[in-house]
Amino acid sequence: MKCLILAAGYGTRLYPLTENYPKPLLEVGGKAILDWLVEDIDSAGPVDEYVVITNHRFVRRFEAWAKAHVQPIAVLDDGTESNETRLGAVCDIQYAIDRLGIDDDLLVIAGDNLLDFSLTRFLEFAREKGTSCTLRYREPDNARLTRSGVCEIDAGGRLISLEEKPARPKSEWCVPPFYYYTRADAAKIRDAIADGCGTDAPGSLASWMCAHSVVNSMEMPGKRYDIGDPESYERVRREYRGIVADLKLF
Repeated sequence: MKCLILAAGYGTRLYPLTENYPKPLLEVGGKAILDWLVEDIDSAGPVDEYVVITNHRFVRRFEAWAKAHVQPIAVLDDGTESNETRLGAVCDIQYAIDRLGIDDDLLVIAGDNLLDFSLTRFLEFAREKGTSCTLRYREPDNARLTRSGVCEIDAGGRLISLEEKPARPKSEWCVPPFYYYTRADAAKIRDAIADGCGTDAPGSLASWMCAHSVVNSMEMPGKRYDIGDPESYERVRREYRGIVADLKLF
């Protein structure tokens, strides 16, 4: 399994903090946001390579970060240099597949989110289901729903729709940017792009995929911390305490 880390954004809402520094490498609780994610995923075992897809402005920062780790980490420069010219998350995924010749299951994550539960649960869920999978959590605030990816699920937990930033949310289920794609479904990503799948938000790929394959959804057993602006970053720095021990258990 390969873990693709989406890190090609420019973090414009966090300027000037991220004007010359990537958001996933900001410090929370004494280490980089990305360290919390990689260390947890690495404890699960199935990932044999991490791939950071970033932009030309931040590639050197990520290369220096990768050199300090024992895990096999490839850093890819998608060639963009501004928020206006970014490729979009879905095109970045396909770019990594093409550049590295990836033909494997994929764990795709945003590099700027934190969780207080272990992703080993999610990987075990995906193994048991044998399908592509997403996470989901309940969000009662309608204003937040309209800024998120919102999904519908059937009685068995299968994803039946996912809409990014809906004007009229169809449910209270939000899908955070953590996705598992089987090898067979990862091979469909080029078709998704050709078919008109949205390419900016990573959830657009899961939206297309659930109409063309089986995608199951796991309810999160804990919280997600999204860092979008200076206020939320400072709040996360105050509140985040890492992965809750009892949430590591299956």
